[in-house]
Amino acid sequence: MTKRERVKSAIAHRTPDKVPTFFHLAPDGLNKYGEPLFERYGRADMKRLLEEGRIDYRNALYFSMGNHVCFLENFPWWDWKDLPPEYKTEDTPDFIPEARDFGSLEVFAECVRNLRETTDAYILAEVWTSDFEKAYFSRGLEFFLADMAADPEFSQRLLDFITEKNLSLLKEIVKTPGLDGVLLGNDWGSQRDLLMSPTTWRTMLKPGAKREYDLIHGAGLDVWVHSCGDIRKVLPDLCEMGANVLNPVQPECMNIYELKRDFGDTLTFWGGISTQRTLPYGTTEEVRRETREVTARMAENGGYIIAAAQGIQSDVPLENICALVDSANEL
Repeated sequence: MTKRERVKSAIAHRTPDKVPTFFHLAPDGLNKYGEPLFERYGRADMKRLLEEGRIDYRNALYFSMGNHVCFLENFPWWDWKDLPPEYKTEDTPDFIPEARDFGSLEVFAECVRNLRETTDAYILAEVWTSDFEKAYFSRGLEFFLADMAADPEFSQRLLDFITEKNLSLLKEIVKTPGLDGVLLGNDWGSQRDLLMSPTTWRTMLKPGAKREYDLIHGAGLDVWVHSCGDIRKVLPDLCEMGANVLNPVQPECMNIYELKRDFGDTLTFWGGISTQRTLPYGTTEEVRRETREVTARMAENGGYIIAAAQGIQSDVPLENICALVDSANEL
């Protein structure tokens, strides 16, 4: 099987011949460990493609480490433009701020074409900041959560603007030949629970997210969802909405084996190996043991992609990163 076929098989809840992997490092981890990891794992073909400009540095490194999914972020997206200082105060604004587009659809399409021609990987467009995050980035998390309770009319107007802006760009992104899926990022959870009530989530956030999921599915692509924290209360909703892959599946926040039991026939889980305990503080053998155990239990009947629960940061010893990568690839 190709790497892409393994990922598609896992998402379809069929058992591939090898459990797919999708590692990535946080910016500080990449800055600290990129060079030694590339020295250890760098493949000659990836080095050649990097020199030819047909692949970027991160994917050259990550494919060398065994990744089955490409890390593709240079898509055309948008951000807030020149937010006025008064927008992040306790007083609810009476206007929606200006937005600005960035990136090029042509450049994005060329990157996808190069990856499709040079690798057998699954190609994912990763939109880390979507509806809820875009809203609280404009107001600040504390103020926007207060808005949702005290001024739901303004909050909904802001969220609706964000959804429409997202949809206008996603309509073009999903037409890109060779693309396999889109990841939408929203940190709905804290370490212990949702950041808002399930009712508020279902009223204010679910409808816009469902429209985006439907658009992505309508183009024949998979929907990947990123949310940190304990979001178990809305996982039935995500299943109903058609989410295909969930990340980061933090074992410190939710019992990942209960997630597999309760939602494993619908969701594919990407992550699950502890970045709060085992990777930064465990021994290499503990990392290997957790990687083997998590994979054995989460990958039953497909539905799992091996990875650390979060982007690997600089507090993780190099030898533990290698223990994770080596163990995963051995599996």
